[in-house]
Amino acid sequence: MDRWSKALVEVANLKGKDVKGRFESDLIEEIVKDIYRRLRIPLGSVRSFLIGMEYHINFVTSWLKDGSSHTADILTIYGIGGIGKTSLAKHVYGLYSREFHTSSFIEDITRKCDEQFNGLLDLQEQLCNDISKTSSIKFHDVSIYTAKIENALARKKVFVVLDDISTLVQLDALLGSKGFHPGSKVIITTKDKWLTESCELFKRNIKPKHVKDFLEGLHEIKSRQLLCSHAFMCNHPKAGYEEVTDKLMKYCQGHPLALEVLGKSLYNRDVAYWEGCMEGLKKEISSPINNVLRMSFDTLPSNNDKELFKHIACFFVGTDRDVSETILEACDINTRSGITNLIDRCLLSIGPNNELKMHQLVQEMGRFEVRQESLDKPWKQSRLWCHKESFRVLKQKKGKGNLLGLALDMRMLEKEKLGASFELKTDALSNMDSLMLLQLNYVHMYGSYENFPENLRGLCMHGFHLKSIPAELPIVNLVGLDMSYSNIESFVSCYSNPQRLEKRQKVDGSCLKEKILFASLKILNLSFCKQLHSVSDFDQLPVLERLILRNCIGLLDICESIGQCVELVLIDLSYCKKLEKLPRNIGKLKKVKTVLLDGCNLDESRIKNMDVDSLEIFTVNNIHINKRNLFLFLCGFHTT
Repeated sequence: MDRWSKALVEVANLKGKDVKGRFESDLIEEIVKDIYRRLRIPLGSVRSFLIGMEYHINFVTSWLKDGSSHTADILTIYGIGGIGKTSLAKHVYGLYSREFHTSSFIEDITRKCDEQFNGLLDLQEQLCNDISKTSSIKFHDVSIYTAKIENALARKKVFVVLDDISTLVQLDALLGSKGFHPGSKVIITTKDKWLTESCELFKRNIKPKHVKDFLEGLHEIKSRQLLCSHAFMCNHPKAGYEEVTDKLMKYCQGHPLALEVLGKSLYNRDVAYWEGCMEGLKKEISSPINNVLRMSFDTLPSNNDKELFKHIACFFVGTDRDVSETILEACDINTRSGITNLIDRCLLSIGPNNELKMHQLVQEMGRFEVRQESLDKPWKQSRLWCHKESFRVLKQKKGKGNLLGLALDMRMLEKEKLGASFELKTDALSNMDSLMLLQLNYVHMYGSYENFPENLRGLCMHGFHLKSIPAELPIVNLVGLDMSYSNIESFVSCYSNPQRLEKRQKVDGSCLKEKILFASLKILNLSFCKQLHSVSDFDQLPVLERLILRNCIGLLDICESIGQCVELVLIDLSYCKKLEKLPRNIGKLKKVKTVLLDGCNLDESRIKNMDVDSLEIFTVNNIHINKRNLFLFLCGFHTT
């Protein structure tokens, strides 16, 4: 009874939260963050355990706590790929980021800079937005963002993690040269021990305090523990497996990623299988980590999982899981169980924003497997993701029926200054009968679009130069269409023109008036199409599930026929600033789970009519509706 009495007194003396004049959603968010902070539970997605990392976790934690409030400190975590640098940084960030005014974790920097045309700009924008806690105007100049970052870092006590830095250009662009606010902490993960101290920041008279933490392979006891935790779901080998466990553990040389992947691959296998695995690894002449990763691929349980893995490694890393599943299911891949199998084997993970994630070494292994199909003749491979190779295959018209996927971003070629003629013709695609995944970003093609493969399931054409979708484009099997940043002025209604209908009818010999044009389309993305003013004829999109019209600043109208898209689950109209009304029957869509209306100029009356029974996510940050209706709406109640 005394304990109960003391507890009640303690609770009664706790300081409460002032709720007067505040949004309930803000209050709930504040309480949740406070609980996470008190429990020391990382909010991010990190490994559930970090075997063998105890010393480094304690080292980084001490570094975070021991720093002076009058100085700014930098910690460089360095080591080879797959050794655990990102996992360590992410774990510590999840524990302590809320103790700073602002924080930011910029992940996978090198890969994003290498594979995306505006990769560095996008990372700078993310860092600016995280630190300022607002969405800033988008710039197209690295130096402008660097100046903004410098100013922001000087004003606030921040905790920033820059993950996988490989060049001084990246480091200088993301940190600048003017220093940080006192008490700030910056963690840099890299493979280069000396990179940090070579940046502009260390050329100042007053240099930041710099500490290094080297991650090397795990010691024998921890290596065995990590391998066994995945292979046997305990910390020690099963009876009869002791000898072969030690052999495989030593072969991995303490490399955490190799131990994880190998352990998952050997789960529930007999001793003979383990011995065969060891013999196979001995015959390989490349590095142990590469051999282990390749073996994990070779032992995937089905050809379906292998094809799925190669598709993701070549084209879908960083893509939303639901979008990826929808498109790949249409490519005759059993995606849902396949993704689970890849996750179970540590070959794939899901990020905090539901995106597909793959360790860079694992992705390189997947692409290596595709290259082995034809080392010196890339057009004989099943997939082309290298922009140079894709361009040459199209330029020389060498693509054949073996190709399943091809990606080309013309901006990447201009970035490399190849100096070649960039003109391409549509007939370069005419022999690619099996092509299902096609990305042609900022590519101007000349000729008839009837040359496009009829088997296409996913088509991405960012920066498309025409004002409407070509009538002759084969679309009957298309499941995903992404024409973001294009010059499209209207969608679907172009087929309502009698002359265009007649032209299309001549192409495939069908009667379009009796035929649903986009019969298979489930994903439509026209984001950042500045010229787009209307979207209509939704009756031609009977199975549409995702309508994404983000930042279509000229969009005035969405046709009432959207009510016929009964399969819709997501509607994104964020920052369509000229859109003043929603279709009246949009509220009758019973399957919609997500509606995003940030930055629109809709009034409250346009939202009240919506049926919210199915809604799970609804954002209206910049819409002028009163607090009561917003709260009731978010809670799933109808307003009156």
